[in-house]
Amino acid sequence: MQVVEERIEGYAAALPAPANEDPPPFADADPETAAAFAICLNAINFGSGWWPTIRKRQGHSGYATMAAGVQDRFAAAGPWASGELRAMDPETIAAVLDQDPGHPLMDQFAAALRDVGERIECEYDGRFLGPAEGAASLTGLAASFAEWRSFADTSSYAGREIPFFKRAQLAAADLHRAGTADLPGLDRLTAFADNLVPHVLRVDGILRIDPGLADQIEAEVLLEHGSPAEVELRAGAVHAVELLAGTSALTPAEIDSALWNRGRGRRYKALPRPRCRNRAY
Repeated sequence: MQVVEERIEGYAAALPAPANEDPPPFADADPETAAAFAICLNAINFGSGWWPTIRKRQGHSGYATMAAGVQDRFAAAGPWASGELRAMDPETIAAVLDQDPGHPLMDQFAAALRDVGERIECEYDGRFLGPAEGAASLTGLAASFAEWRSFADTSSYAGREIPFFKRAQLAAADLHRAGTADLPGLDRLTAFADNLVPHVLRVDGILRIDPGLADQIEAEVLLEHGSPAEVELRAGAVHAVELLAGTSALTPAEIDSALWNRGRGRRYKALPRPRCRNRAY
């Protein structure tokens, strides 16, 4: 794995300025509902390696299908109470997402939401605003989420623990965007390491990978979560984004958003991306 550093400055200069994004769902609702949506959705914001096997809504990606299901549930019945989350089972979340309850993701999603319910009920008196109210910064909020089983995301590499904390950081950023975590530190969050940003950086010639790994990706062979190659892909993307941020006025989170949105384009969708079945992304 190699970051092509001589291309960083020019690539950074060509990145688009942050667009005026629409407010996140329920940002205009009461703050408790907005916080509940951000936390619950990010708790199950994983499963990209399974997307080819799930039932997608018309015109929706795998992630967008899951997000739309949760959004529809909140719009129709309000946020889940902590007690409802503690009792979550695969059948219930499958009905919300219009998926087969026997799909492996449904059991994993239910377990993640049960953990959220337990944390919110036992540590924050059932209040989804509690985590943000108890944090001094967005990085502190992300670190707090990272301790939850539902947000766990640490890999081992050459005897070292590598804390990616993709969804924990994204949850903190989404709470900030929703106006429910008015905290400093947005610029201190790293890229939200998944499989799409490394794909975009590789297609754009910023990441150079081993030919054997390239062959595996292009043959659509699943990567092993926690393997050296998979960890290097994620870490390489995080490092590249930090280098890009160092030569631009954009934060790593803003660069991540620009690259993630770029990855929805036809050029990037036409090429196989790395796939890995795990609970991190």
